[in-house]
Amino acid sequence: MPTAQIKKTILIFSILFTLAIGVSYGYEDGFGPAKKVEGDHFTIYYSPELETAFLMQQLNLGPSDAFLTGETVKGPDSPIELTDMVDTLFARVCDVLDMELYSYKGDIKVCKNFDQLKAIYKTLFDRELTKQSFYVNDLNTIYISEEFFKPEILGHEIAHAVISHYFVVLPSVKIQEVLATYVEYQLRKSAK
Repeated sequence: MPTAQIKKTILIFSILFTLAIGVSYGYEDGFGPAKKVEGDHFTIYYSPELETAFLMQQLNLGPSDAFLTGETVKGPDSPIELTDMVDTLFARVCDVLDMELYSYKGDIKVCKNFDQLKAIYKTLFDRELTKQSFYVNDLNTIYISEEFFKPEILGHEIAHAVISHYFVVLPSVKIQEVLATYVEYQLRKSAK
């Protein structure tokens, strides 16, 4: 009887140890040191070399965009921040998809350049990157480089995040890509 109990205890500890190693390994993506800002829907990590002012200029979303999505518009005394712009973009993506996620929280990691983005992709998937950005469902993280930090491209990846958290059973990868591309198209069209 005691040997069966010892075997069960060893088995339980082995499973817990394996899970702990898997989780700690899964979060090591090679991003490195980063600055961080938190919004309602995303925690944004960005390389120390980057400035939020440039990222905000790339997104170019203002109070009128927030108003159109039904977001609360800040007063003239409150400056618009990067997190406000990303939250507004999240609301626009949800509107385009007609999929509301009120309590969603995820991460965005903004790389200093495309080479860093490719290195992270290689670390995570051991393959070469063929896109401008990507979303990792298991980590609930969007990876994008500074030069591609634009509403259409970031919106495409936010669409992947919304889709993966909206459906109980995920649609096929092709359907997810069609929906995300539709969001990208709508954002490009409205920017003109």
